Amino acid sequence: MSMHGDHDMGHTVAGWTGTCTAVLGSAVLGVGLAVDSAGVLVAGGAVVVLAALATWVLHLAGWGKPTGPRPVAQQPWRVRDTAARRGHPHCLGCRLAGRSGAVAPVVVPAAVVPAAATERAPAAQRS
Repeated sequence: MSMHGDHDMGHTVAGWTGTCTAVLGSAVLGVGLAVDSAGVLVAGGAVVVLAALATWVLHLAGWGKPTGPRPVAQQPWRVRDTAARRGHPHCLGCRLAGRSGAVAPVVVPAAVVPAAATERAPAAQRS
């Protein structure tokens, strides 16, 4: 039994990549502040922006997770999300990419009405 039990902690490739890259960017920003260098500050800011973009791209590629708990079989961090192609409901990243996450409604064609039914009713029925 795992230490976390049935809890979905949300560990994903997109999450780990984004977090590690953002920590690196924050460290570079800290160094830029310490040495009073605008160039290092800009580089650190660029790494933080890169972290956000990398996380978003990996999420859209299926290496992220939807909001809320996942089925137990999909909880390990190396499992790819099969629903990412359609988009996740209530997900800002998916909406920004043009993926609504909504299930398309099933359109049932209307029954074909025979031409005889659309003609005038016989005089006997018109009272």
